Amino acid sequence: MDSSLVSLGVPLAIGSAITYLTRKGINNKVNNMSMLADPIEDVPQYIKDNKYPAKIHNSNVKEHLLTKLSKGGNAIESVGFLVVGNPVEPNKYCDTFKQFRQERYFFYLTGIDIPSAVSFYDCKSEKLIVFLPEIDYDDVVWGGMPMEPKEVLEKYDVDEVYYMDQLNDILGQYKNIETLYTTDKDNFEGLKLNQTLNDVVVAKDNAFFYALDEARLIKDQYEIEILRHVAKITDRSHYAVMSALPIEINELHIEAEFAYHAKRQGARTLGYDPICCSGPACGTLHYVKNSESLKDKDSTLIDAGAEWMNYVSDVTRCFPLTGKYTREHREIYETVRDMQTQTMALMKPGVKWEDLHIMSHKILIKHLIELGILKGKEFTEQEMFDSRVSCAFYPHGLGHLMGLDVHDVAGYPNYEDSDPYFKYLRLRRELKTGMVLTNEPGCYFNDYLVEEFLNKHPERAKMVDFDVMKKYMTVGGVRIEDDILITKEGYENMTGITSDPDEIEKIVQAGLSKKRSDFHVVV
Repeated sequence: MDSSLVSLGVPLAIGSAITYLTRKGINNKVNNMSMLADPIEDVPQYIKDNKYPAKIHNSNVKEHLLTKLSKGGNAIESVGFLVVGNPVEPNKYCDTFKQFRQERYFFYLTGIDIPSAVSFYDCKSEKLIVFLPEIDYDDVVWGGMPMEPKEVLEKYDVDEVYYMDQLNDILGQYKNIETLYTTDKDNFEGLKLNQTLNDVVVAKDNAFFYALDEARLIKDQYEIEILRHVAKITDRSHYAVMSALPIEINELHIEAEFAYHAKRQGARTLGYDPICCSGPACGTLHYVKNSESLKDKDSTLIDAGAEWMNYVSDVTRCFPLTGKYTREHREIYETVRDMQTQTMALMKPGVKWEDLHIMSHKILIKHLIELGILKGKEFTEQEMFDSRVSCAFYPHGLGHLMGLDVHDVAGYPNYEDSDPYFKYLRLRRELKTGMVLTNEPGCYFNDYLVEEFLNKHPERAKMVDFDVMKKYMTVGGVRIEDDILITKEGYENMTGITSDPDEIEKIVQAGLSKKRSDFHVVV
């Protein structure tokens, strides 16, 4: 690490990330940052200069809804959207509250994180109005004054802002409204709608959800800038984890290191519960314990992503705890890396995601034959493919959409599909410009998967050399996951943290060469 960073008191892990990324010549991709992360100064200039495009988002929903309305263009002029934000929810039997998470459809339509706010959009005039909860002055004693209507109007892309007690009067002025679409009525009680308005509310309508989801599918420039920034936060946090093994003796330490560095960069929350596993536990796809000792383990897998401005990142990296991959770990790692590299090269508009997913299975089969895990001398690759034997090692999909949710909407999965190749594939459509998704192939060695996909299916089990497979059980599994933006020309990989195994070894070894006292940690 650069001695100048040490003298400035930069924590070793994040300082090493700055030095490494600069030397690699990709600091522009991972962000030109100050010596210490500044959650305010590091905000992309585009975000500083522009408002969240709420009115455009509502207009996009309107256009998609128009394709579903049987009466055509005239019908849309009698339609409005009325969507309620999430409230702050109390914990049972105490005076504390659950962490607030804004309802994602409401945020997409407003860009507003205020609890219990309400949005109204009139499709005829294309006017967007927001209603705020009335001020609770008892709450002001403890939490200070909330945003006032004039402040909301200045900060957000809305036309008018009122308090909730004016909702019936304001909406009553829109005589054209015959249908008020909403997602659900879960938080409608506080609205106190009059009977006239209540009679035209339509909740849980398939056409409205279709329009919302299709609008969210394609990211605009503002959303892309958010996603690029949260990807950079995630890059640095993964690098910090790889660099800090002298202070990581438990899986929970891996989670803590990631969360600490994400929060320092402005990500108050993570996009999902991180998966931090070691040894054989790396074979559990969504491992949640994150509590086992790293002692006497060779491998680790961390699947973690930051959340910033309600948009998420989702990245997985695997690295050797000793600083050097074992032969078996490296072989499986190179297998998965080849699966990702080959499928990534073909990502572009018009490509069917199912085709790339199937391609990843065929690549896996070839590698498993080369490793002797599958009996290539007794069965052809086509026979193995037809048997679905590779699903025992790779049961999940190649990737999923990503945005306001880690598994974002509009992927149209079919979890009732009887074909194990597709049952857990969360994206079943052609790629389009502006889509953001993950590319995350994997290969796992898991007793449960062996039982369910092999032992219960003799026609598959006969294709596997179980003696060879046993050598890989301690690896657990490998998954490599990057966040991808589909562009007109092909794709942009927004993930900057290296997946090159040689580079990963160097990062881990550099961290292992340090003493505990070199790290900013008290306990």
